[in-house]
Amino acid sequence: MAFQIGSTMLDACVLAILAQGDTYGYRITQQIRSVVDVSESTLYPVLRRLQKDQALESYDRAYQGRNRRYYRLTARGASLYADYKNQWKDFRQTIDQIILGENFTKGGIDNDQN
Repeated sequence: MAFQIGSTMLDACVLAILAQGDTYGYRITQQIRSVVDVSESTLYPVLRRLQKDQALESYDRAYQGRNRRYYRLTARGASLYADYKNQWKDFRQTIDQIILGENFTKGGIDNDQN
């Protein structure tokens, strides 16, 4: 993909995945990598930062003789995800207006007049 993804977008993606239910780090990584080209070394610091910011919490569960670390949203994380989702809707609409050539409705600009 030609577009770079920033840390805020990665945060939003991780929170969106975890809003669907608890899961482990490797699975989160694979889900994000299926749509965006990022490395595991990029995503694990995101998980740690979100955990430090109290948006996530983790717990370990035994799996095939080893512990697997799972992550879940906290109330703060769910609230942050809801905010990101609302901001994304506005952002997406604005970008669509520019890139797809849709009429601008913000600021009274109408590109059909040009």
